[in-house]
Amino acid sequence: MRILAAFVILVALAAADSGNKPSESNAAAPSTQNAAQATAEMRVEGEKRFRTNCGRCHMPPHKFPPRMMATIVRHMRVRALITDEDMRYILAYMTQ
Repeated sequence: MRILAAFVILVALAAADSGNKPSESNAAAPSTQNAAQATAEMRVEGEKRFRTNCGRCHMPPHKFPPRMMATIVRHMRVRALITDEDMRYILAYMTQ
């Protein structure tokens, strides 16, 4: 989960640095907005990949703790031949 959060923050920071650098007072708002947008996009993509890879056999489960969900997704990754990228997106969807 921490790795996923760090990844989202890095993506948001990279997107913020791609244009002109904002002033110090405005720096927090765009990166927070970009991080929220990146998280929302990961969740939507994760839902699509869950339906494609997991939805054939499973309904989305009730909320589980992120640590437990990570273990479940790792075990199903091996059984369902889910790619590493799909696993990250699915985990983002299942834990938010």
